[in-house]
Amino acid sequence: MTVEAIENGWFEPLPLQKYQDLVIKSIPENLSGCPPDKTVGNPAVQVACGPNLRFLGCLENGQTNYRGTILLVIRDAPETERVEPSIEYYIGPATTSTGSLQLSKGEFPGTLFHQEQGLSFWRFSMELHLQEYEQKVKYSVNGEYNENFQFYLPSVEQSMNVMSYSCNGFSLSVKTADFKSSLWYDVMRRHNELPYHVMVGGGDQIYCDSVKKSSKPFEKWLEHKKLHSYDKLTDEIVDSLKEYYLTNYIQWFGKGYWEGTAGATLQCIYPLALQQIPQINIFDDHDIIDGFGSYSHRTMTQDIFKGVGNIAFQYYLLFQHHTSPTEDCKSEPSWILGASVGPYIKQLSRSLYTRLGKEVALVGLDCRTERTKKQVVTKETYARVFERLKQEITASNGDIKHLLVLLGVPICYPRMVWIESILGSAALGPIKWLARKGIIAKGLVNEFDGGVELLDDLNDHWCAVHHKKERNWLMGELTKFAGTHGVRITILSGDVHLGCLSRMMTKMHKHHIFSSRIDENRKEILAHPEHDPRLIFNVISSAIVNTPPPNGMATLLEKRSKIHHFDSNCDEDVVDLFVRDTNGSARANHLFLNKRNYADLIPFKNLKNTERYNKFRPGDLIHPGPSEALEKAESVGDGSFSTKKIGYPLDPNSLVTTFHFEVDMRDTNSRTYDYEVLIPQLEGTYDLKDVGLK
Repeated sequence: MTVEAIENGWFEPLPLQKYQDLVIKSIPENLSGCPPDKTVGNPAVQVACGPNLRFLGCLENGQTNYRGTILLVIRDAPETERVEPSIEYYIGPATTSTGSLQLSKGEFPGTLFHQEQGLSFWRFSMELHLQEYEQKVKYSVNGEYNENFQFYLPSVEQSMNVMSYSCNGFSLSVKTADFKSSLWYDVMRRHNELPYHVMVGGGDQIYCDSVKKSSKPFEKWLEHKKLHSYDKLTDEIVDSLKEYYLTNYIQWFGKGYWEGTAGATLQCIYPLALQQIPQINIFDDHDIIDGFGSYSHRTMTQDIFKGVGNIAFQYYLLFQHHTSPTEDCKSEPSWILGASVGPYIKQLSRSLYTRLGKEVALVGLDCRTERTKKQVVTKETYARVFERLKQEITASNGDIKHLLVLLGVPICYPRMVWIESILGSAALGPIKWLARKGIIAKGLVNEFDGGVELLDDLNDHWCAVHHKKERNWLMGELTKFAGTHGVRITILSGDVHLGCLSRMMTKMHKHHIFSSRIDENRKEILAHPEHDPRLIFNVISSAIVNTPPPNGMATLLEKRSKIHHFDSNCDEDVVDLFVRDTNGSARANHLFLNKRNYADLIPFKNLKNTERYNKFRPGDLIHPGPSEALEKAESVGDGSFSTKKIGYPLDPNSLVTTFHFEVDMRDTNSRTYDYEVLIPQLEGTYDLKDVGLK
C-alpha cells in the first residue's frame, strides 16, 4: 500500500457493517468447524494466530515513552521456503484537530522467542513516544495493511480509555446455539466512537475445561483413577496436554473458535479486537482448568494435576504475555514477581503494574499461581506489591489520582459461608459417593476430588471461610494505602457471570456510639464523597461470553446482600444500580443483573458525548444508575441518610465507569443498555487509624 493510500484512509471509521456481517455468518447454525489460517503479506506467511497487541507501560521513569509488544504465531514452511515476518508502521494524529496530516514511518523489531509443534512465535517490540495530541498507529505484516491493523495512544496529558472484561468463553456444557449476539461486536462499535487505549482481562480469557475431553490420556486417567491417585505424569500425557493447550489458544485467540460438549461458537470479532486494542491480562482458573488451586492439598499435589497447571501456565505466558517461561522474567519492569515459586505451579507469580496515562495506574494481582485452598497470595508477595505501588505513586508527584486494582474474583460480594458449610458437611458423604458411582446425579461432584461441583467456586471466593482473614487484611491495607497516598482505589473483578457494583465507605449509622462524629460524617462525606478515603468501589463485570446464572441465583444474592460492618469506621454494601431493566422497564432486583456484560472506565475529560450531563452543573452529585436516566442525588442537608441516595460528583477528574449489558442474546445487532457511576478522585491525604478493628 502506498503512502498516499495510507494518508487517504487515515481517518476512516471501522468497517462496522462488515463486522456485523461476520457476526451473522458466525451464528452457531452456520458453523462448519474452525476457520483456516490466513495467508498474509508479500512474501506471504501463514498466520495461525495474531497479530495480537499487548500493553506494557508508559510514562516510565519520567519519560514520555510507550511500550508494548505484538505477537505473531506463524506456521513453519519447509526450510527452503521459510520467510521471516516483519511489521512496519505509520504513526500520526488520531484526529484532524492537529491540522495537516503528518505521518512518521518505522519498523517494530522482531524476535523469534519460541518454537514448537511446527509453529514459530514472534514478538515485535513497540517503543513509541506520547505527544501533546492523541495518536493513531497503523501497522502492516510483511507489507500488508488492512483496516484491523491499528491502535491508539493517548496524549501525554491524557489518561487511557479502559475496557474491562472477563469470562471470555463458554463453560463446557453450555448450549451455544442459544447465543447469536456478540458483545465483542458492541466493543468494536464503541471503540469506533471513542477509542479504547487498552483492554483489561480479569481472568478466564480462554476456557480450557475441555482438556478433560480433548486430551485422551488425561480423560482416561480421570475415568479410572481413585480420588487421590499417585500416577506419574508420563511423556504421553505431557505431549497430549501441550497439544491441547496450543491448539485451544490457536483456535480461540487466532480465530475465536471453541467447541464444547453441547455445541461450538465462533466469536469472530474477538481476534479483531486483539489486533486493535492492546491488552493487559491476569489469569484465573479456567485459563488452566476449572477450580485449579481451590481443591484439597492432597488433590492439588497429584503429579498429573500439577502437570496440567504447569503446562497451562506455559501457554498463558506465550499467548497472553508474549513471553516464554525460559526467558529472564526479571528483565520486564512491568512484572512484580512473587517471593517464591507457587505450591503447584512451579513458577514465580507474576503480578503486574503499569501506568495507564497521566492520572491512572493499574496493578493486577496474580491470585492463581500461589493459590491454595487456604491462601490466595503469600505475605511476602503482598509486601513486594505494596512496595512497588508506594514507589510508583510517590514518584508520580501527585499526578496519579486513580489506582485500578485487578482481582479476578470479587472481593466485596455477598457471603456464602452457610452454603459452604452445607456442601462441605460430612453428612453429604453417602450422597457424594453415590454420585461418583453414577448411581444418582453424576454431575453433582467433580472428577478431581469427588467434592460437590459448586464447592470449588465457593472456595475461590475471598469471603470463603479459609480466605476471609486474608481478604480483610488486604482490604485494610488498600484502604490505608489510599488514605496515605491520596489516591482513589477502584477494584475490577469478574468471575461471577453477572454484574454489580459493590463499595466500601465511611460508616454513617444513626446508632453508632460516636454520634457526634457520625453527624459530621453525614454532612461532609455525603456532600463531598471525594473526601472519603474509605470509599472503594468493586466493579464486578462478567461474563462477556459465558452464559449468565438463572434469575433464582440473582434473587438469592440480593436477599443475602446487606450492609456489612467491615470495622468500627467502615461499611460495605452493594449499590442500587439496576433500577431499570435493559428494556427500560422497572426491576425488582436493583443490586444484581444476570445478563452478559462488560465495562469501561473513561476519564470524564476524555468523553466526547456528554449530552446526558447537560442538565447538571459541575459539582452536582449524580446517583449511579441507567445512563439514559441519570438523576441528581437528593439533598442531605437535613442529616438524613440512606445508602440508596448517595451520589458522586460531576468533576473533570471523575472516572466514568459504565456497565454495558446485552439486551437480547439472540440479536445479531448485539445491542447493549448502559448503567454508570462517577468515581471521584480522592482529595487530600489521611492517616487512618484502627483499620480492620471492629
